[in-house]
Amino acid sequence: MLNLDFTKRVVINSNEQQWIKSPSAGVLRKPLARSEEKVGHITSIVEYAPGSSFSQHAHPMGEEIFVLEGVFSDERGDYPKGTYIRNPPGSKHTPFSQQGCIIFVKLNQFNEQDLQAVHINTQQTEWFQGMGGLQVMPLHEFEHEHVALVKWPANERFQAHKYFGGEEVLVLSGEFQDEHGSYPENTWIRSPHMSEHFPFVDQETILLVKTGHLPL
Repeated sequence: MLNLDFTKRVVINSNEQQWIKSPSAGVLRKPLARSEEKVGHITSIVEYAPGSSFSQHAHPMGEEIFVLEGVFSDERGDYPKGTYIRNPPGSKHTPFSQQGCIIFVKLNQFNEQDLQAVHINTQQTEWFQGMGGLQVMPLHEFEHEHVALVKWPANERFQAHKYFGGEEVLVLSGEFQDEHGSYPENTWIRSPHMSEHFPFVDQETILLVKTGHLPL
């Protein structure tokens, strides 16, 4: 198993990882977490070369995608940079990319009752005022799980706080910081249930944030 001890904090700067070949030509991966026991339970960053594709496959326990670069596609449509996608448990598709793309992917990690399909172009979606100077763009919620984009203005500080059900962060732009270190763009952070930190930024920073979904 790779990074599947949910009691431990995990920080991976994916910029420092090497791409690994996948079963499909032109599709590369940077694995962040995966389980050999839970079939297909994988978190990774995936690159599609221009014109590459992946064979049709099913998502027994769902698939969650955020498009980081380029245009990701399947038989249902084209999804440009900034698109958030949820394909529910039991769904299947044949993904490809004509111009090439990079996506953040979480496979087979849904609650089996969470059956909502989601397609949101965050470049065309409204921000809402959050706590302090933060802006928030809600993307999905189900029971304790919440997914959102969070925009931090330069020099923002936030009070120390704990996460019921843990927190998972992907730094989309800027640099996120806390008392433990600094996390540049493309860094993935997973913090366990009831962990605590004091986050801040020096420059405008945008995060993809998921909370409440990790084992208690």
